[in-house]
Amino acid sequence: PMPSTRPDPGQSPRLAALLALQGLGRLPRLGWLQAGQSQAESVAAHSHLASLLALHLAPELEPPADGPRAAALAALHDGPEALLGDWPALAKELLPAGAKARAEQAAAERLFGPLGSEVLALYAEFAAQASREARLARACDRLALALCRLAYRRGGASGLDHFLPGLRALD
Repeated sequence: PMPSTRPDPGQSPRLAALLALQGLGRLPRLGWLQAGQSQAESVAAHSHLASLLALHLAPELEPPADGPRAAALAALHDGPEALLGDWPALAKELLPAGAKARAEQAAAERLFGPLGSEVLALYAEFAAQASREARLARACDRLALALCRLAYRRGGASGLDHFLPGLRALD
């Protein structure tokens, strides 16, 4: 079972945040479950792949991007899901404008604040898409989705075409 995301009253905020973030390894990406993939990748596995892609692709850009910074941004981009869960595309479409961003910001403050102002600033940079590295991390987020889709297809999965429009829009 996943540990509770509610902090123990005697527990430090840093430990509570780290324990909540540790749960991302067991949190499945709901879109894959909805698409019929019983062995859905976890949020942590997705973020890990996005980070590796950022490290790999940063030197390929002209001029090169800061790979470690882009990887850090990609590593924490889905951190708020430790408190909010993974929201599939349909859930996001049904929310009022700005609701998801506000919820993610509040979750980021609770999770990343105890880890230091630098971590919270990195999340804010990603959320605002305020740098080339943040935009690379966002692209790597989408590329990680594409690679996972490809892996499922190669494993014989079907019914994954609804992911294509978002991937085709990737620039």
